[in-house]
Amino acid sequence: MDLTVSLAWTAAVAAAVFAASLIGTGMIIRLLRKRAIFDHPNERSSHSTPTPKGAGLAIIPVIAAVWIGIGWEGPESRITLIVIAAALGLAVLSWIDDLRGLSPLVRLFGQTAAVTFVLASAPSGALYFGGLLPAFADPLAAGLLWLWFINLFNFMDGIDGIAGVETAGIGIGIALVASTAGLGGTFFIYGLVLAAAALGFLWWNWHPAKVFLGDVGSVPLGFLLGWLLLGLAQSGLWAAALILPFYYLMDATITLVRRALRGEIIWQAHREHFYQRAVRRGLSHSQVVIHVLCADGILVLLAVYAAAGWVWASLIGAVIVVSWLLYYLGTGRKFPSSPEGGL
Repeated sequence: MDLTVSLAWTAAVAAAVFAASLIGTGMIIRLLRKRAIFDHPNERSSHSTPTPKGAGLAIIPVIAAVWIGIGWEGPESRITLIVIAAALGLAVLSWIDDLRGLSPLVRLFGQTAAVTFVLASAPSGALYFGGLLPAFADPLAAGLLWLWFINLFNFMDGIDGIAGVETAGIGIGIALVASTAGLGGTFFIYGLVLAAAALGFLWWNWHPAKVFLGDVGSVPLGFLLGWLLLGLAQSGLWAAALILPFYYLMDATITLVRRALRGEIIWQAHREHFYQRAVRRGLSHSQVVIHVLCADGILVLLAVYAAAGWVWASLIGAVIVVSWLLYYLGTGRKFPSSPEGGL
């Protein structure tokens, strides 16, 4: 396959995924409304009207079908099927949680089982942390980090548009980093598929949102993105794998640590993330997400530079960018009321 054909094929796949996500989400919205499956606002919500939740029912099957179709006959077909099976299992568990509510222990057990299943099934190869940890501790640390990423991705899905923008940014970043580092086409196309699916969903989720992902969407998306990021780290691109989700990592981790130090229940819903604090003070959902989008764009470029060899300069740049964003979102000054209504 020459370069022109390869690029044309990749563009066609991305366009098809975008269209399927866009159309499928629109169909799911009607079904969710018909079944009265809504996210009802409460004192911890960042929305003011009941909104359908469960767009993951449209997005995750599209991603799963395309990943399987792409990787069916490749050298990584077995692990791809295992990852998709685990992601679909998490989607089912998370959908039950959306409908009925499950205890944190049940959710954590399911996520741990999925992560363990994939890590135990992965072919033996390079270590995730480049030999910094003993061989027995390396996959354990990778699993714990993956579990945290799944949950922080879910925690951070609290305002319109933010999950779609972050998924698209990380997905595109994974594709560009893989291309820069000369990795196989799997990382490139899988990253683009995630980004295209997220953009199709974002059409419906931009403020004011017509639908939310629900746990059925955010948990499997965090799982799949985490797997690709760990794959980059295993390929020696640990700095790029850290830089791409750096805003999400810092916002969620700092907020969690603050709540834990105050003795609060860390898994309980709240409105204390930096992006939520900005909305509470007057920035609209769209204004916050556009700032996150701009920061993510810079982080993608820094990750590409890290993959090209400028590791420490890129890491320093990422710290500066995310520190500025957190300061801007978390500063105590009031913003003028937005015509979009913010809340």
